[in-house]
Amino acid sequence: MASLQQTMGETYVPTELLIAHIAKIHASISSLESLRPSKPVNSLFTQLVKLCTLPSSVDVRCLAVDLQRMRESLINLCGQAEGLLELEFSTHLNKLPHPMSHLNLFPYYTNYVKLASMEHQILYDSGVVEPKSVAFVGSGPMPLTSIILATHHMKSTRFVNFDIDGSANTLARQLIKKDDDLEKRMEFKTCDIMDVTEEIGSFDCIFLAALVGMSKEDKVRILGHIRKCMKGGGTLLVRSANGARAFLYPIVEEDDLHGFEVLSIFHPTNDVINSVVLVRKPIY
Repeated sequence: MASLQQTMGETYVPTELLIAHIAKIHASISSLESLRPSKPVNSLFTQLVKLCTLPSSVDVRCLAVDLQRMRESLINLCGQAEGLLELEFSTHLNKLPHPMSHLNLFPYYTNYVKLASMEHQILYDSGVVEPKSVAFVGSGPMPLTSIILATHHMKSTRFVNFDIDGSANTLARQLIKKDDDLEKRMEFKTCDIMDVTEEIGSFDCIFLAALVGMSKEDKVRILGHIRKCMKGGGTLLVRSANGARAFLYPIVEEDDLHGFEVLSIFHPTNDVINSVVLVRKPIY
């Protein structure tokens, strides 16, 4: 990292140099026996995140085919590692007397606080103020966005968290069970969102996690299903990625959002990873 920092100067990282470093880290991650949290795993992913948040002009859509494959592999590896990290920390926190008092032990907690605050501001600026009901699709064992939004920004909103993994929902449910307010306002449902139809139409606002729909085809299919089932005038907040951050998460482009009205697209330049795309289903 030192040599890269020295070479980049004060403006941006040369694309070829950045990609070379990312490819090197990808090779190291690919050779690991396990992606469970450990010193080698944590070190490699920390380096990768720092690389991908440096100023750069890289456009992953212009990469050669072999680099596109490397990027797809890296996104999948990041997704697996993120899931294992959340699983370990949720399991650990649930062994403590008051798990909700120790959420800041999670390594990326501050990042989630910034992201949730940013998303709330984007919703507020678009006229979505204190929605009655919010769905979060792909909440995982550490539903930090829902928890932070519910406790700091949307204090009377009902949250329903959808995840395909029942064990993740069990851990998430245990995290909040000693918080009387959250237990009343937050539900966890185990299902594939593609199997949810009528209920989608009951929400004022829906969040789609970045790793729900890893491939372009899956993401577009899920977006189409949500659009078809959600109510007219309802908003959908989709997490995406931009620039080098797209080595960590899939990109959602405007062309993927047929049938929606695009309200806002925001690409962070700080240490927040995800871009935010806010859309509305028109009222016909």
